[in-house]
Amino acid sequence: MKYKAVISDLDGTLLNSEHKISDYTKTVIKSIIDSGVKFFIATGRHHTDVLAIKKILDLDSIMITSNGARVHDEENKEILARDLPLSISRGIIDLKLDEEIYVNLYAGDHWYTEKEAQWTEEFHTESGFTYTLANFEDLKNTKITKFFYLHEDPKVMSQLEEKIKGLYPDQLNVTMSLPICLEVMAKDVSKGTAIVEVLKLEDIKIEETIAFGDGLNDLEMLGLVGKGFIMENGSQTLKETLPHLEVIGNNTDDGVAKKLEEIFQIQK
Repeated sequence: MKYKAVISDLDGTLLNSEHKISDYTKTVIKSIIDSGVKFFIATGRHHTDVLAIKKILDLDSIMITSNGARVHDEENKEILARDLPLSISRGIIDLKLDEEIYVNLYAGDHWYTEKEAQWTEEFHTESGFTYTLANFEDLKNTKITKFFYLHEDPKVMSQLEEKIKGLYPDQLNVTMSLPICLEVMAKDVSKGTAIVEVLKLEDIKIEETIAFGDGLNDLEMLGLVGKGFIMENGSQTLKETLPHLEVIGNNTDDGVAKKLEEIFQIQK
């Protein structure tokens, strides 16, 4: 099979432990693009944040962000937007939670949170994109792209996941991008559904694509494409859910770039 497109997650996949892209990975991606293969980013990150990474890689491709809730074209114009219904986002804002849980949301061009979380800055060193402090009560009439929750105890996140799913059965896509990060989007939002739309625009068949990911928010994407790859450092649940997929190297060791070299037979 001659693959025409590569789709990659960022954190835990294309980015190393410092949340950056190595020079080696940049070189491999450039070789692939120069050969005529499309390279798409599909991430849970905000589109403003991803623009910096897109520039670093010198990409001119469509960008899938917020786990598929946003898609921007080659010129960074929004071509797809799927927000949470206001009736649901208002209810989620009203949830009473453990005070140690960091509650965040994306709305339009902004990332909002109600309390300081300086440690999140390490994820955004390339872009400088950061949150704005806000009272969520003031955002109840604002269209919200996604909520995401952070807590150092995965058990707390699992309990919150069950709580939200129980309150809104079959009305949301609730997933873990990391064991310590729970993400909540509208029902039909996922990287997979966004990819279907993008490939139609690009006139590329699903079976002509490969994808890389590490978290449960990559599940639909990896199960959809022609060939999916899971990172060695990826979610154990993801590996067990998609046992037929190959597990490749660690993100700290340029696992994606090494697999791409092998697939596309790039000469060093």
